Amino acid sequence: MKKADEFNFDIVIAGGGIVGASMACLLAQTGLRLALVDQTPFNAEQLAFQQQPLKFDPRVSALTSASMALFSDLGIWQDIARTRTCSYQNMEVWDADGTGSIQFSATEIGQPALGAIVENSVILHALYKRIAQQDSLRLLAPFTIAALDRIQIDGEQHIQLLSSEGSKLVAKLVIAADGGNSRVRELANFSCKEWNYDHQALVTTVRTERPHQHIALQRFMTTGPLAFLPLLPAADAEDRHYCSIVWSSVPEKTAHLMALPDEQFRKELGAAIEQRLGAIEWSDVRFAFPLTQRHATSYANAGIVLVGDAAHTIHPLAGQGVNLGLLDVRALAAELLHGLAAGRSLTDPILLQRYQRQRRGHNLGMMWLMEGFKQLFAAEALPVRWLRNFGMKNINNLALVKKQLARRAMGLD
Repeated sequence: MKKADEFNFDIVIAGGGIVGASMACLLAQTGLRLALVDQTPFNAEQLAFQQQPLKFDPRVSALTSASMALFSDLGIWQDIARTRTCSYQNMEVWDADGTGSIQFSATEIGQPALGAIVENSVILHALYKRIAQQDSLRLLAPFTIAALDRIQIDGEQHIQLLSSEGSKLVAKLVIAADGGNSRVRELANFSCKEWNYDHQALVTTVRTERPHQHIALQRFMTTGPLAFLPLLPAADAEDRHYCSIVWSSVPEKTAHLMALPDEQFRKELGAAIEQRLGAIEWSDVRFAFPLTQRHATSYANAGIVLVGDAAHTIHPLAGQGVNLGLLDVRALAAELLHGLAAGRSLTDPILLQRYQRQRRGHNLGMMWLMEGFKQLFAAEALPVRWLRNFGMKNINNLALVKKQLARRAMGLD
């Protein structure tokens, strides 16, 4: 990159997480001048994932087939799979206050697996190895966005980003992938609708007495859902006794769980999952964070476009957050590439509105579905409890309906 163009780009991607880094990798194939910026300093040693059998990243993603296909297209899935992943072929979901349950099987829909549980650090390691190979992509970190202005250069609108460190970037298009509290979204005055779940998520890693057998478990309780997601300590390991825990609950319950001594926490966790995997033998450090559902009323606005959590955040009960973000990435990249091939500008409103039409309805549908699940399983009234148990039993007996639900959740339809 020439000195004169050092801070002048075609596209700046704000946010270096999984969604932003994936966006950068996809667009790097275009030859456009790209910058990926993040407020966290870039540390190659931190990204150099060290495989430690008893040390797992508490942040994991339940990747769908669509997400794995995207990583395969980027040429990084083999690297991820060699490092550490755990596929799951079955999922069991049941109601704590009744006998209703649903079992999903990959075999029933003709797939090798329903998905794969992967630590976020493993995914990021593979993405940044790929990023390092791209000559047209510049990684700038730390870069904390402090101000955003729209300026004219040669009669064409550009976006200028000013950092709190005093740096300045100019781009034709800015893609905001900077998370649920997106600074770009705030500075560009995007409006959002927001719902407070009044829930917090507790995450940790545990070792169980019985092997998980590559089955994901989820139990719905009135205080919130509890998920056990299978892990492997190494890609070729036969030890199937580790699980990642996501326990969503009301703040009072989460505060109680966070305050418990380790042994007491393990006993309460084992009881909450109804001892499906026997005793909880070991648990790692616990982390908790609040849950909020948020959705931008528009995904694009005059040279700025939102993807991932910057556009929408969703309850983690179905593990769809990062998968929805990666579907955004795929759709936006396709529209931009189509526009470039047709000689259109990167900021052409038609292209950006096509992206919004593709993704907004699907994201809203998934968000309302998760809100419906939360409200349904939080209800304690006896008629509602009977209805949800009756519904789960009947859905479990309807193979075609179950197949359609599973395929949609996997991003296949």
